[in-house]
Amino acid sequence: MLATLFFREAVRALARHKMRSALTTLGICIGIAAVVLVVAIGKAGSQRAEQALANLGENFVWIEAGSRNVNGVRSGTLGMNTLTVGDAEAIRSEVPLIARVTPQVDGHIQIIFGNRNWGTHFRGETPDYLAIKRWPVATGYSFSQDDVDRAAAKVLLGETVRQQLFGNANPVGKVVRMQGQLFQVTGVLAARGQTPEGWDQDDWVFVPYTAAQRRLLPHFQTWLDDILCSAVSPQAVEPAIRQVRALLRERHHIRQGADDDFNIRRPDEVLGARVAASDALANLLVSVAAVSLLVGGIGIMNVMLASVAQRTGEIGVRMAVGARESAIRIQFLGEAVVLSLIGGVFGVALSYVGAAAFARTLAWPIAIPPSSLLAATAAAVTVGVVFGYFPAWKASRLDPIEALHHE
Repeated sequence: MLATLFFREAVRALARHKMRSALTTLGICIGIAAVVLVVAIGKAGSQRAEQALANLGENFVWIEAGSRNVNGVRSGTLGMNTLTVGDAEAIRSEVPLIARVTPQVDGHIQIIFGNRNWGTHFRGETPDYLAIKRWPVATGYSFSQDDVDRAAAKVLLGETVRQQLFGNANPVGKVVRMQGQLFQVTGVLAARGQTPEGWDQDDWVFVPYTAAQRRLLPHFQTWLDDILCSAVSPQAVEPAIRQVRALLRERHHIRQGADDDFNIRRPDEVLGARVAASDALANLLVSVAAVSLLVGGIGIMNVMLASVAQRTGEIGVRMAVGARESAIRIQFLGEAVVLSLIGGVFGVALSYVGAAAFARTLAWPIAIPPSSLLAATAAAVTVGVVFGYFPAWKASRLDPIEALHHE
């Protein structure tokens, strides 16, 4: 009952100056909404980066053909044809820190079914590829190692390719044409959507690498574009890279001091740095957004100081009839907290509207975490207490006689 009485009196006091109270509430509202929105957007960005990191694969080690700098000439990736199936087999058998290995060849292809066709990318792989990438088959099944050994004309479709050629129909068992060759569809991969850079991960088809070399690439290409590997553990990635580099340099007869004719990359380091940068940026933006809360808190202090000055006579009457200093402090502190809480409620509502708007604009799934709502409530109460305490203390320290004579 006492809490209800204090709340009713606080609302009644604030209602005497509706415009002033509304503007002060607006300041808190904007501050709370800014903080909650920044937290939600930062969390969404971090989740996208973490998802991209998870999509990379299991303890990822990526070996590309070509050197960044060979004899002063920058050849770049795919610039040389020295990466072979023998290299992949040697890595599999001689580097115990490597758990899985898949040779890779890729290129652009026009895929045709009936009167529909679609320009996409193909990638020649082994069944280990899906295990390394942690990529499940949504419909049908993957090609087998036996299919790789026989260079079987089997193909896995990405979700985008399936939609372009078959709509919502099940393509498993259907026959498509690529480069004048007939391929049987064995399955459709689970959809992964776009990367943070905007690349469609589902606009691919996957075939046994032997079939790609013999059926899709010109002149029956025998070399590889990449070798994709996974280490036995995250801690084994760096020593595995060192062992793979030493093995390939030996196999390619590269003299000491000469540049590699291949590249070994760790994209997980890049994405890991992106996750850390995203978290740091989110924390920075929260700090910036908190400034608006500070401004709103100063607004509360100004309003409450003005209220104390205008109600000096009322304070004197309350003290004259026996009100203690603590009761006066609680009265004015309660008004500040109520003012801040009202702003917090509207701020949370505004943050939901803003999250929906940003989700449509950025095409990100942005959700308001429940922890943010608790933090917003705590922030509103804290702002009310911190910035309302001084006016409340000042009111409680007024001299009753001087307060009664105040006009």
